[in-house]
This record gives sequence, structure tokens and C-alpha cells, in this order.
Amino acid sequence: MPHPPHMRTIKRCAVVGGGIIGVAVARELATTLDGVQVTIYEKEDRLAAHQTGHNSGVVHAGLYYEPGGLKARLCRRGVELLQEFCATKNLPYEACGKLVIAQTDRESQRLDGIFARAKANGVPGARMLSGDQIREVEPNAVGLSALHSPETAIVDYRAITEALAADVRAMGGAIRLGQEVLALEQQASGVVVTTKHGGEHYDLVVACAGLQSDRLAEATGEPATPKIVPFFGQYFLVGPEARHQVKGLIYPVPDPRHPFLGVHLTKRIDGEMMLGPNAFISFGRESYAWNEVKVRDIANYLLFPGFWNFARQNVPSAVREFQTVVSRKKFIREAMRFVPSLEGASILPGTRGVRAQAMNGDGSLVDDFVIARRRDTVLVRNAPSPGATSSMAIAEYIVEKALQDS
Repeated sequence: MPHPPHMRTIKRCAVVGGGIIGVAVARELATTLDGVQVTIYEKEDRLAAHQTGHNSGVVHAGLYYEPGGLKARLCRRGVELLQEFCATKNLPYEACGKLVIAQTDRESQRLDGIFARAKANGVPGARMLSGDQIREVEPNAVGLSALHSPETAIVDYRAITEALAADVRAMGGAIRLGQEVLALEQQASGVVVTTKHGGEHYDLVVACAGLQSDRLAEATGEPATPKIVPFFGQYFLVGPEARHQVKGLIYPVPDPRHPFLGVHLTKRIDGEMMLGPNAFISFGRESYAWNEVKVRDIANYLLFPGFWNFARQNVPSAVREFQTVVSRKKFIREAMRFVPSLEGASILPGTRGVRAQAMNGDGSLVDDFVIARRRDTVLVRNAPSPGATSSMAIAEYIVEKALQDS
């Protein structure tokens, strides 16, 4: 569809952030706009260095999300685009399926509500199972009832990001690694992107800065909230002797009293079986080990009243999560509620990720994607799970909006 002539002014675009969403946006811009020059800025020396490279690798089918919301729409579209992209690039895409298992009557009732959402969102093949039927899907799993999503899949998001980046380069785009963006300044027309090497002018800038998204937004004059509060998630790996006890993914029923999901079992594309993650406040936005303490990041949330509101409202959750942080046994027991035969299995430390949790001033967590527009800058302020699943759809959405408003 030809764009109106005034859109031809977008000749130079910059994307800040080399995670999967940023790289997908760059590819979408390069594909959609004729003769555009696209530049990606990434502060690390590699792409997918943070959330993209530390997540569970799951392609979510769209079970939980509010029907009609941005998450639900972009998740379903994102699955289509990812599947197609992986097939084209010969990247692994395994529809191993997922069970959400209820252990109590109350959880069973909540699961019925999730099933209704899944149907409303058009999740293919979603069905309810009785306790006996669970074994037909996962022979070692136990529960009262379960929701089965056969199309939920696993991939390697780092490999997908690299393949998206290869397309950007093939279309003449530039990827500047090791270049941290310090400021974005709106001009009469266009935006100046400043790094330690100086400033460059672009017609359109899209910021996909993940764990640093609020800081970059604030530096452009946007409101300070939603604020990013970092929570780490520790994964463990099931020893090789026991990893084949689970075929796909096994999740608990989300509990509205807890902000985070709790321990689940996730098959990884390389054949490993992960347990986790727990979720606890992190000592830094990009701290992947206990001893990586970033005072600036800690001060950032300790001085934020919203964090204290959140903390007050979530004492039981903090206690629950902290137990799994300090005790590996407690962590394993959580997983054994669903797969009792994991008792005695060897457990190895796996990866640790840090989640960019967007929080409002009153301490409530931001659930849906938040994409803000500030003249010639588009800011992705919140892209939690299913952000990676939805990445190519988020890119479509951003570019379409940016062109409409040009």
C-alpha cells in the first residue's frame, strides 16, 4: 500500500537497544520504508545481552491475557510471524505444548477463567483436561485438572535476534555495538541521538531500552513513571538422568494474590529442562550474580514511593519467593508438587535473568505493553512477557503507528 508522499521524509531512523524487540523494529523499518537508512545502537558488545538472552525461550500462545488488550492481540500475531520467520531461516521451533495444572478446587475455578480467555484470544487447540487425562499428555505429572495448550512452543531467542540482525545488515542497516545512548533530543524536526562519540540527527527514533527504558524516557522529558524496578529470576537445570521425565512445559495456575507466577518446568530448545524462575528484588538492573551490586540501581527503587507501596502489599509473596532464593530444597519441592518423580533428581544452577518490571507510582504493576509517542520518538516503556513472543508484532505495530502519525 503506497504511503502518502509526506512520509517520504523518514529517511534516517535509529533504534536504541539491541534486544529482540529493538532488532525486530529495525528490520520492520528497513522492510517497510523505501531507501531508509536504519542504525541500531546497543551499549553492550553483543546483541540480546540482557532480557532476550536470559529468558525461558518460550513462545507463548496467549492463554492469560485480557481479550482485546494489546498483549493478547500482539501475542497471537507475534506467534504467526515468529513461526514463519523460524521456518524461513531454518531456526528450531518446537511446539512441545504446555500444561497449566490446578492442584486445588480454587485453582480449578481460576483455570476455567483462563480457559475462557484462551478461547476468546483464539489460542489454537486449547482444551481442559481432568486429573486422569493429564497423564496422557505428561505421564509423570499430577493434578486435579489442567489446561493444555498444544501449540505453546520453545525457540532460541538469541539465535532469532541474530537472524533478524543479519536481515537488517543485508538491507544496508548499521549495528553499532558498544555505543550507549546518553540522550535523545527533539529538534524542530527529527531527533538528535547522543553517544560519547557525539550527536547524530535522525528523522525517527524508536527506543527499546528494556531494563533502562524509564531512564531513557525521563532523559527525553517523559514522566518518570512507570518506573522500572528490577526483579531477578533464578533458574535451575534438572540433571541429565531426570530431564526426560517431562516432555513439555508445566506451569502453576497464576495466583492473583502473588505478583509473580512461581516455579514452573520449562523444556529448553537444547534439550535441557529448567526449573524456575523465582522472583526477588535485584541488587542491580543488569546484575546476574549475587555479588554484582549496583548502588545507583538500588537507590533508584528505594527512593521510589511506589516500591514501598508494592512491598507493603506483597509481604506474603516476598516470604514465599525468598524461601526459594535461600533454599534449593524449597525450590525443588515447588516443582515436585507437579512432578513428584523429580524427588532425588540432581539439580544444577542454571541461568539468572533480570526482569524489567514496570511499576506505577502507587506500587501497582503495569500489566499491558506500554508504547508512548513523543513527536519523532517512540518509547517502549513496558514490554514484559510475552515481549519476546510478540517482538515482530510489536515491531509491526510501532512502525504502522509511527507512519500514521508522521
